[in-house]
Formats: sequence, structure tokens, C-alpha cells
Amino acid sequence: MSTNGLVCFTNCLLPQEDGGLLEKDLWIDERRGVILDSQLTFFERRERPDRIIDLGGNILSPGLIDIQINGAYGFDFSVYDGNDDAYKQGMKLVAEKIVETGVTSLVPTIITQEKSLYPKILDLLRPFSTPTSASLLGWHAEGPFIDMAKRGAHAPPFLLSAPDGFRSFESAYGAHNLVDSEDWLMSADGQCGVRIITGAPEIKGVMGALNELSKRGIVFSIGHSIASSDIATAAVMQGARLITHLFNAMPQLHHRDPSIIGLLGASPHLSAPSAADSFSSASPTAASAISGITSEAFDYQSSPGSPVKPGMSRAGSRSELHLDKGQVADMAFSRPYYDMIVDGIHSHPNSVRLAYSAFPDGCILITDAMKILDPNLRDGVHEWRDGKRFVKEGDKLYLEGTSTLAGSVVTLDKCIRNFSRFTGCSLGEAIKCATFNPAKCLGIEDRKGTLRPGADADLVVLDRQGNLVSTWVRGRQVWGKAD
Repeated sequence: MSTNGLVCFTNCLLPQEDGGLLEKDLWIDERRGVILDSQLTFFERRERPDRIIDLGGNILSPGLIDIQINGAYGFDFSVYDGNDDAYKQGMKLVAEKIVETGVTSLVPTIITQEKSLYPKILDLLRPFSTPTSASLLGWHAEGPFIDMAKRGAHAPPFLLSAPDGFRSFESAYGAHNLVDSEDWLMSADGQCGVRIITGAPEIKGVMGALNELSKRGIVFSIGHSIASSDIATAAVMQGARLITHLFNAMPQLHHRDPSIIGLLGASPHLSAPSAADSFSSASPTAASAISGITSEAFDYQSSPGSPVKPGMSRAGSRSELHLDKGQVADMAFSRPYYDMIVDGIHSHPNSVRLAYSAFPDGCILITDAMKILDPNLRDGVHEWRDGKRFVKEGDKLYLEGTSTLAGSVVTLDKCIRNFSRFTGCSLGEAIKCATFNPAKCLGIEDRKGTLRPGADADLVVLDRQGNLVSTWVRGRQVWGKAD
């Protein structure tokens, strides 16, 4: 440790929030674990860093953020056997070891459970970290309000509808886990916990809960769904902010109804058709699922002095025809973020490139990793839960005896390298999709996923091919590649 607590990383490339890479020094305060404004620090403290670390031209990135991870190193966030201490030890194990993959923040994800288990598990999955571990930011509940037709590996008996709207969500997850974000338990460093819910907006009662979930600081993500374009659009207008593992567990792109995937290319010509017109061809189930709010969602048009609803934005909106070459009008509809498992298995490289080309600023990389995630684990058959077993073949993971993909075992640093190769984007742009974009989606971009002054000094050093060299948590190195 430096005598004055100041550390300077030099001879390095710093990823910028626009995806660029800038050759510049970075100062941190390793005692407080934060990034510093070098000029302000020098003129206020009249000190220079006592410790200088030459990174030899490597990349110094914000720590990676994984917002969908089901487990790792033998621990499954979805399995609770009644022993709180054992569950907490499993959380600690994952948090301590995941840093070897460059992840310094993660959102533990649980798949569909028996209803009585949710309140307890979600309560345990509140913000957590140790001085040498990644930060567990809160929870991501994938289910149980998902569509049977796109359930994947989720257990059919546990799927639910939401006949009482938001109250059905409180009943399933526990009302104490859905209080306003400002009241929810804060982490040790004062950061409010993250909560994400993946659900299908066409399921009865789900659409009516979205506005209230959004008000409470909960990110609703569209996933495991057969929603049409109209229903998916209405969901975003009601507050949905994210799409879960794009292309997977959803209808495939069709030119007449691009469904959920079509949100990435939401047209500037999007207007507000009447509810009757919008759902004249919708299934009875889908139409009834949004009865009572569809009209409001579609009839709303931004006008001077009118409030901006979730999913809407007035800035720069333009619906009229124009003559400006190469300029696409901003629209009064904010496209949602979308996350992708970029292992080369869940989505073809061409599909990954197509999505990124349509909406680069919304792209988030995830692993969707299962409990057997371990960079050193061999291929073969591995136990899962409820008597079922995984088959691992490289980065491919499926349920034994089926062709059903069951999450992944790819690491997030490998996703970055794959993504840059698949799309042709720069390494800096790929890094942005695993740092700044997820942080911004979760509303924590002042603290995580950034190199802004005052942010947590969670950092990773990558070589110029994107290979991980070292991981730093709150200004301290917690993992380094063996020579």
C-alpha cells in the first residue's frame, strides 16, 4: 500500500463511456476504494501518488458486471435447503471466486421456484460483499410469471399468473422484498440494492403491475414470453426496461410481427393506434392480459407540458417527414436494453451482430451461467437439481437426455472477446457492453461500470487481446494471472 493511499496506474488504455479507448493515467485512493479526479486531488491535497503501477500498455477497465448469473463453483442461487448459514456461505464462495473471471459486481439470479421459497431466498439475496470479493448487488427473479410455451428449463407446476396485478407479485416474492428502492436494505457501502424481475407481459395481470414495479425501482425485463409486437411495446411504455437473453425463449423475428426482438428496431413511425386496432388480431389471452391499460399505453402521445411516462422520451422526437440525409429521427419511444449470452451457442454470431447493429447503446453481455461455472471444470455429466443432470460440452450446457439449453458455462471475459469478433466492434465497445451499459440499465452508473471520479475502484486489467490479467476490488488487487 502507498504511504498516502494514492495510486497511479500509468501506461494504460482507459475505456470511455462511448466505447473509445484513451491513453491516460488513472488515480485511485486505495484507502477509500474510489477513483479520483487527478487534477482536483493534486491541487486540493498537494500530493502525488506514492505508488505508481505501469500497466505496460494494457487496458484498465471498470470491473465487469453480470446481471444474470444462476450460480457458479458448485453453488446454485436457486437451491435453498432451509439452512441460512449454508446459503450465505455459498453466496460468499461465488463472490470470492468469480473475480478470477473479471466480474466485480453481479446480480444473483434464481429461476422459477415453489412459491413459498421466494420470500426467504430473495431476502437472503440482499446486497453483499467482503473486502476481497465481488459485490452481490441484489436479486434477479427469472419467473414465475412467465409463459408456459417459452418456459425452457423452468418447472411447469410452479408457473403463475398475476390475477391481482401488483398484489400477486407481492404475494409471490414477499411484500418486504418489493418496497420502494430507497427503503430497501442498503449495502454496507450505502448503495441501494438492485432488483430485476423477468416475466411475460402477456400473462394475465402482469402488464397491470409494471408501472408500480417501475415506481419502486425494480427493473422489469421481458423474457420467456410469446408477446406480440403490440404487447411488447405496451410493456415498455408501462415501464419494462430490459429484454432477457435476446433471441432465446421468445418468438423468432417475423417481418409482419417482429415480436419482442422487434423492439430493437422500433420504428420512428410508431404511433398510437387505438387499443381495438392494436389488438384486433391478438389472441384472446393476450388481449385480456392487458385489458384496461392498453388504451392508455397506446393513446398517449407526447405534447408540450404533458408528463413523460416510463418508456417515453420527448427529447428530439420527430414524426414528420424530413429531407435530412442520413439522419434518423429520434422517437418518443425509448427502446429497452437487451442482454445476450455471447457464447456462440445461444445465438449465432450473425444474430449477435444484427442486434448490435440495430441498437448498440442498449446491448448488455451476460453469462446466464449455471452452478457448474468454473474455468477449470472438465466436460462431462454433472448433477443439477430435482434428480436432473447437466451435460457440459465446452461452453455448451444442456439437460441430459434432451437438446434443451440450460444456461451456460461461459465466462464474461470470454463473452467480451467473442462479441468483438462476432460484431467487428472494437474491444472498447465490447467492454462497454459488460460495464457501463449494464450499470446504466440498473441506474448505478455513478458507482459501477465506469471510471468516473467518485466511482468504486473496481477494476480489471486486460491485455490488448481482451485476456484477463488482474482484478481489483475497491482499489486492492484480489486476483492476478499466474506468470
